[in-house]
Amino acid sequence: MKLFALGIVTIILLVCNIFFGAVSFPASEILDVITGQRPDDDILRAIIIEGRLPQALTALMAGAALAASGLMLQTVFRNPLAGPSILGITSGASLGVALVLLLSGGVISIGAQNLGGNLAIMVGAVIGSFAVMALLLALSARLRNNLTLLITGMMTGYLTSSLVSLLSSVSEAGNIQSFVMWGMGTFANVGLSRLPIFATLIIIGLLMSMLLCKPLNLLLLSINYATNLGVNVHRVRQMLLVSTGLLSAIVTACCGPIGFIGLAMPHIARLLIRTDDHLKLMPATMLCGSILALLCNLVSVMPEGKVIPINALTPLAGVPVVLYVILFNRGNASE
Repeated sequence: MKLFALGIVTIILLVCNIFFGAVSFPASEILDVITGQRPDDDILRAIIIEGRLPQALTALMAGAALAASGLMLQTVFRNPLAGPSILGITSGASLGVALVLLLSGGVISIGAQNLGGNLAIMVGAVIGSFAVMALLLALSARLRNNLTLLITGMMTGYLTSSLVSLLSSVSEAGNIQSFVMWGMGTFANVGLSRLPIFATLIIIGLLMSMLLCKPLNLLLLSINYATNLGVNVHRVRQMLLVSTGLLSAIVTACCGPIGFIGLAMPHIARLLIRTDDHLKLMPATMLCGSILALLCNLVSVMPEGKVIPINALTPLAGVPVVLYVILFNRGNASE
């Protein structure tokens, strides 16, 4: 019943993201554009079909992806303060974007082709994210201990952040401004043309997350118990790295390093549905992530045409949850 209610709230917010924005239109006109009854209205079509609709769908899927990643990492590492950025994948994306914007001026040359703008940023972020993920997958074959792998991911994140700082110190002011703008986060960069590939990759990652629900339930008890029941813990951990890496990399590449959704939403889902069964908790967490992302996206474009960065809004929901976990779940947080 609670999952149904979360689904209804998600649908309502999705509709609100399409019907409300910086520019107001009558609901009847928006419905006509969506149903194809106003094919000649280029301005309205550009705003609704090419602007608000893909932006809302991007927020829907990005929120679910980050929240699912956070839940999986918190379960496997047995740490309620783990999140998608904990393994350094987000920092790897930032390094890739920094190399594109701060060194090459926002242009990537691939053979005779020159890629610029948002496409170059996404290519750099994907390469950086997957480079870190490949490194972690290689290390996971040697590091059997989850805590050691967690620390390795954190050190990787610190290293990439240090490299980004070094690049910033020798770059021009205009390039630094472009990098800072990317770091603020937005759901508007995907667009209608790139939405199919974005949606395909996110759905693949979310399906992998659902397939990991039963092993994650067993890992909640203990690693030894899961092993005795036939769970290949090492293989599960590698699948989790691929799933969380894919989801985090794609979202970060397309939307920027959005914080707190992956960290906070698993805890909100637990408080709402009162269960640790991942078969119920995983979809609830995805819906909570989508709800927060859609809400932030709706608020970000409301005030008189001015756009508020997503990363300026997500901490408003995330920080109270983190403080709650630290204050009232102190024992688990220290594991």
